[in-house]
Amino acid sequence: MYASLEPALSVRNLVKTYDNGTQALKGVSFDVVPGDFHALLGPNGAGKSTLIGIVSSLVNKTSGTVSVFGIDLDADRSQAMRQIGLVPQEINFNLFEKPLDICVNYAGFYGIPRHVALARAEQVLREAQLWEKAEVMSRTLSGGMKRRLMIARAMMTTPRLLILDEPTAGVDIEIRRGMWQTLKNINAEGTSIILTTHYLEEAEALCRTLAIINKGQIVAEGSMKSMLARLDVEGFVLDVEGELPSVLPQIAGVTLTASDVQTLDVEMPRAMDLNGIFAALDAAGIRVRSMRTKSNRLEELFVRMVANPEVQA
Repeated sequence: MYASLEPALSVRNLVKTYDNGTQALKGVSFDVVPGDFHALLGPNGAGKSTLIGIVSSLVNKTSGTVSVFGIDLDADRSQAMRQIGLVPQEINFNLFEKPLDICVNYAGFYGIPRHVALARAEQVLREAQLWEKAEVMSRTLSGGMKRRLMIARAMMTTPRLLILDEPTAGVDIEIRRGMWQTLKNINAEGTSIILTTHYLEEAEALCRTLAIINKGQIVAEGSMKSMLARLDVEGFVLDVEGELPSVLPQIAGVTLTASDVQTLDVEMPRAMDLNGIFAALDAAGIRVRSMRTKSNRLEELFVRMVANPEVQA
């Protein structure tokens, strides 16, 4: 396990203004603690890619500071970059190379001796469940395997901070969940991880802390547990017998929405008793057959914070 008193990543007052006048970042500040699994969430155009680009030295900042495990990006860029592994959203390795060669050659760019790189490549490819594909052309790999290969390649330098930009984009749910376990294992070994994703159930399943960025500013941040606890409403889905009436009953403090003729979405204050809602529905002739919690509380929080960033959830 890695140990450090310094944040894995510390961003302070980060500003980026492009030549055309677009201000992509407007004084962003946040920390990632060592060993954390941290989500960076935001809609398209929020500034996520610019922020990651600056941290990984692919984009020049306008002002502000970035440090990685206490190493200032401006003062010692080379040493700071040695702490980081980046997995971009787009597949960017040579599809006509073998996974083993891709990993070994990547390590060579960092001055890792070939005999060390070969041993390390076997390790990371086994962890990514790709060792049996080590000698095949990468273009023959499935989409999920290519994604796992990008993670394995990034781990060749044993980075202390792994940055994942939409790592499961375009893969099906079964493959995605397999990748989740790979990432959990990497994090459990001590590597700090920053994840950007549009799959909010992925962030809720994996991450312990999160920051939501919108229009170049951090609009919410904290532990996943505390952020979700801020929600003052709960959502349920009710399956009913027969068909819902054209006019739904009015229940004080409760929002009822018909998803279809037999499904009712319920949004209610967390402190409200469900029994009262069931009684009101029963009085209106609506018989509830089954109930389930509305999925993805994080999605609800995300939409609320992006739509009304000035209002804390």
